[in-house]
Amino acid sequence: MLEKLPPAVGHVLRDRRAGLDKIVFNRSGLRTGMGLLQLSSLAFVDHGPIPARYTADGEGVSPPLDWTGVPAEADSLVLVVEDADAPTGEPLVHAIVVGLPAGDGNLHEGALDSPGHEGADVQEGRNSYLRAGWLPPDPPPGHGQHRYAFQLFALGAGKPFSGKPGRDDVLEAIQERAIASGMIVGTYERPDGTIKVGAPAAVRVVPPA
Repeated sequence: MLEKLPPAVGHVLRDRRAGLDKIVFNRSGLRTGMGLLQLSSLAFVDHGPIPARYTADGEGVSPPLDWTGVPAEADSLVLVVEDADAPTGEPLVHAIVVGLPAGDGNLHEGALDSPGHEGADVQEGRNSYLRAGWLPPDPPPGHGQHRYAFQLFALGAGKPFSGKPGRDDVLEAIQERAIASGMIVGTYERPDGTIKVGAPAAVRVVPPA
């Protein structure tokens, strides 16, 4: 959807970004000494580029994720994916998954519902488009690199989520019951197709008459 915006709009909004300080991981008041979850992906490394396959410029399926280090006392896991560089007041939510089994595990490629693709049997919450499933990265052309924070939380025992919870519901549960957490950041940038400042312009050679 945002790929249709003129690059000029992306340039105007280039300095307008939600910020990493507003993602769930940094807003939840995680306690010192909380357990550390090791979250990784076979598709990209931490702070490395997300392949176009998993974005709005490709197939748009969700990337694979693996995790280890879940404490024995955990009751369930919650995954939240947010775009920290969205030109909005709050980070854009790209996915929420709740009720994941407590223990080391994974989500395979395409495990989440996405446009034109049916995922696996997991309980998905609402993304920022108020739909359950994976919202493929779709940054405005010319806006620069976006950071997508894949955040995993281990929750202690408590009331299970009902329906399709949103970010506020998940944040409240994390603040009350999180006992371990982990995060991996993937990046994506949509080029705007314009000539960079300082780049040589194309020269047309006209043969003599």
